[in-house]
Amino acid sequence: QVQLVESGGGLVQPGGSLRLSCAASGRTASRYAMGWFRQAPGKEREFVAAISWNGGSMLYADSMEDRFTISRDNAKDTVYLQMNSLKPEDTAVFYCTARMGIVTRSARLNDYWGQGTQVTVSS
Repeated sequence: QVQLVESGGGLVQPGGSLRLSCAASGRTASRYAMGWFRQAPGKEREFVAAISWNGGSMLYADSMEDRFTISRDNAKDTVYLQMNSLKPEDTAVFYCTARMGIVTRSARLNDYWGQGTQVTVSS
């Protein structure tokens, strides 16, 4: 299995940027496809972005591709989510996910999840 620890969340003003990190650990941590979901207060959890284990394939939610960028550094077993031009509507708990398989825009029952990191966009 893989353990996931998110970091990088915090308070940022509208228009600002944050980079979230997800550090994975485990026997084959670098072989997992990784992704990000978020959940805002009163809303359903939604897909943000995902990247294949070798970085060759990436998926984004349609509304986020222009502002968010997912990447990974397998030497550090870490996945990043660079978020620019943040809006108050981006306020949510962001969760890192991992799986042995292809990237998709929906969660699967056997996905691994981190504990989440809070992102608050407010002036």
